[in-house]
Order: sequence, then structure tokens, then C-alpha cells
Amino acid sequence: MTAAGPSRKQARRDAVFLLYQTEVTRLGMAELVDGLRLREGYAPDDFTIKAVAGVRTTLDELDALLAAHAKDWPPDRIAPLERSILRLALWEMRAGVTPPEVAVDEAVRLTRRYSTDEAGAFVNGVLGGVIRAGQAAPAAVDDGRPGRENGEDVRD
Repeated sequence: MTAAGPSRKQARRDAVFLLYQTEVTRLGMAELVDGLRLREGYAPDDFTIKAVAGVRTTLDELDALLAAHAKDWPPDRIAPLERSILRLALWEMRAGVTPPEVAVDEAVRLTRRYSTDEAGAFVNGVLGGVIRAGQAAPAAVDDGRPGRENGEDVRD
């Protein structure tokens, strides 16, 4: 972390962990953000907030893409960590905030770091299928900014 805040890689990791924790703990976002402040000593940066809100508001669309490209693996059968990583990468591509190749590389890197090489290959295959199908281009998705009609300001 720099004095100005976390790097994009750190912000992406924070977003994945917040998404994962919302799923497995059922805690509210405010509680999780407070935990991040206490544990890591800083509040999530704007990218983290935007990404978490964006994934949460486009969850149905992202899960439909997962279902279409994770053959024989409906989203509810994908492990929560990998599902969180996939959702974030899909949102980044679809919202146009990260080039598809970078989103895939970062998703695979996170998966291999916090899960297994096999899970990394799975994530790579799913995201590669989305790109090959032409579904990685920016779409008309909620950009996740707090204050939007579907967004939640996770800083409060």
C-alpha cells in the first residue's frame, strides 16, 4: 500500500475479499468495511467501492454469463472465492474499467494465489470463453457508483 492508498492490485484483492465475505458470512457491507479498516488500517479505495457495488448490482447478469460459459458448473456450484473472482473480472470487462486481457490475467493471478493452479485454469477457461463469445465488451451496466439507484455506498 502506498501513502495515497492501495494499488489497483490491492484494491482488486480487497474487492474480491469483500465480495467473498458477503457471501460466506452474510455480514453487511458496512461491518465488513469496518473490519477491513481495523485489519488493514485503511478504508477501501474508490475502485474497491465501485467494483463491489457494480458486482452486487449486476449479479444476475454476471451469473448468467457464468452459467453460459462454465459448462456443467452452475454459479452456485463454483466455490465462493472463485465465484467472487469471476464475478469481479466479468464486471470489470463489462463495465469497461479494465481491458479484458488484463481482467483475465488479474483474475487468474488472484485465483492461483489464494486457491489452486487448477482453479486458475478453470477461471482462465471461463473468462476466455466469454471473450471468444464477444461478451466481454463494455455493456450498458451499472457502473457501481454509490448513490446510483441500485448502488450502495459501502463507505458509510
